Amino acid sequence: MWLWRSQLAAGTPQIQGMKQVSDYAVFAEGLVREFSGVRAVDSIDLEVAKGEVYGFLGPNGAGKSTTVRMLTTLLSPTQGRAVVAGNDVMKQTQQARLRIGAALQEAALDNRQTGNELLKLQGRLYGLSGREINQRMKDLSSLIDIGDAMDRQVGTYSGGMKRRLDLAAALIHNPEVLFLDEPTTGLDPISRARVWDEVGRINRELGVTIFLTTQYLEEADELADRVGIISSGRIAAEGTPTDLKRSIGSDVIVTQVEGDPELARSVVRNVQDVEQVDISSTELTISVSSGAEQIGRIAVALNNAGVNVREITFRTPTLDDVFLQVTGERMKLEDPSKEVAA
Repeated sequence: MWLWRSQLAAGTPQIQGMKQVSDYAVFAEGLVREFSGVRAVDSIDLEVAKGEVYGFLGPNGAGKSTTVRMLTTLLSPTQGRAVVAGNDVMKQTQQARLRIGAALQEAALDNRQTGNELLKLQGRLYGLSGREINQRMKDLSSLIDIGDAMDRQVGTYSGGMKRRLDLAAALIHNPEVLFLDEPTTGLDPISRARVWDEVGRINRELGVTIFLTTQYLEEADELADRVGIISSGRIAAEGTPTDLKRSIGSDVIVTQVEGDPELARSVVRNVQDVEQVDISSTELTISVSSGAEQIGRIAVALNNAGVNVREITFRTPTLDDVFLQVTGERMKLEDPSKEVAA
């Protein structure tokens, strides 16, 4: 959809198509952040609708966390503007903080407090009454789900328990927008699935807008209404997971080769109806219109060129294929051995 921009008189909200900036849960225009003259975030524009789950993907160092820190008022933009929950993060910082929640990569928990003490303190800091705090803790009990451990010091908790407690602390004041910066990194599969369920419930039942950065592509595919992929500080692709996957072709052929992958790529590019070829180490990811028809042609072409094919398969596209196409690399996951238990 084509959108026009018009800057009206001073003090009047900017218009985006037929909508005002305040109609968005998260709005950013020309957002820039520099460190010692180097642009970590380079002129990002964002429009996240109220009630939406927006997935934010990117390789390490692409600018994901820097963007989130600006949107959550923890870092000042070098240029541009951002409006979150109807408040300019630079001009209305305190108002913005009261209407957003944030669970960032490092859980901000005091190991000497009990879980109950931590949540009650968090509620008081947001100006909630004792009755309101107790009700919110009751509402969030299924998310915390750590039973009698709420009366123990946080320092005795497992990694999964700390993650869930940190998420509950971000929700204690019933925010309009919740920022989750890689909330399931390091969790075992069972704990990760539990967090996914709760994030979906928070969005569906409470109507909370969720801005989610993640290194798990299946997480974005499962939870996000739309996905933005950031590369080198800029938004490289954006759309629904389905539309993004459709954008790179109806099928993907994956080939493991021996020898020079560039030679293999040059051979495959000359095969009829091949749309794009990307390389990751010795693996070729080939976008085609019909994998069943073209897998044989590609195998024959590589064989005739003297390229030894170790493995060749075809499948439908995934977000990992989109990520590879727009960033030039696969999403690098952490070491599974570092996963922590619930």
